[in-house]
Amino acid sequence: MHKRGIGQKVVFGLAVICYLMALACVLMSTYLYLGATANDPVVAAFAASVVFFIGSGVVLHMMASTDLPDLRIK
Repeated sequence: MHKRGIGQKVVFGLAVICYLMALACVLMSTYLYLGATANDPVVAAFAASVVFFIGSGVVLHMMASTDLPDLRIK
């Protein structure tokens, strides 16, 4: 396992937050779907937010897990 820098640790934390936000949006869209119709724009907005947060989480997770070279000038 490679050593992560502070930037990669921060990005990993943001990825976890994105995954949690996607889970919250899934729960909220499910809750709203049960109480409203499927054509309600709020349900569609939360469903689109799920896709956005999962995509952002995947990209940030890949950035955090990449083995970056040491680019400091010696």
